[in-house]
Amino acid sequence: MEEFRVLKIKESVFEDNNKDARLLREQLKGERTFLLNLMSSPGAGKTTILVNTINSLKEKLSIAVMEADIDSDVDARTISNTGVKVIQLHTGGMCHLDADMTRQGLKGLDAGDTDLVVLENVGNLVCPAEFDTGATKNAMILSVPEGDDKPLKYPLMFRISDVLLINKIDTLEVFDFDLELCIQRVKKLNPNIAIFPVSGKTGEGMEEWINWLYQEVKGG
Repeated sequence: MEEFRVLKIKESVFEDNNKDARLLREQLKGERTFLLNLMSSPGAGKTTILVNTINSLKEKLSIAVMEADIDSDVDARTISNTGVKVIQLHTGGMCHLDADMTRQGLKGLDAGDTDLVVLENVGNLVCPAEFDTGATKNAMILSVPEGDDKPLKYPLMFRISDVLLINKIDTLEVFDFDLELCIQRVKKLNPNIAIFPVSGKTGEGMEEWINWLYQEVKGG
């Protein structure tokens, strides 16, 4: 029987991307640019949280945003109203960004001398967790209407995140969401993760999150 080679493409893709991500992270560290990779499922409130965060920090930090989406530019238009520099990244149908895509976005954004660059990743809890973007920190948003069982269903997303915002806590009385149980599940997966229950609508908890981010950027 003729011998043949088996090529594990997925492993190769991840290895190449992880190497590229490490190089990008070192580059950004040298440039003193803090890159935040912001992830969530669609409708969790990423853009609302981001707008509130920008408005609170734009007098203290120079901020730029990369909006990733399969096709539309709705979120980029919203972010542009804050007055910060923004670029729309179309993924051509791909459900995530990798390190090379992120590098291309940074180049197009011309992010030199920027303190904080936020990458608003494509909305889902699977693919973005698998690809290292080269970000300084990974942040994710889980909204109350999604349910407290999401750490059980999408554990990788919670394992790779440095900070979790539990958004829409103003709706806790409406939905069957056990906040303490959710936090326990997340901490079991990732003991070192920082968790902030917030409401992008009312502003509850936002000050704690914004202070955390500001200290990370200045310290990083």
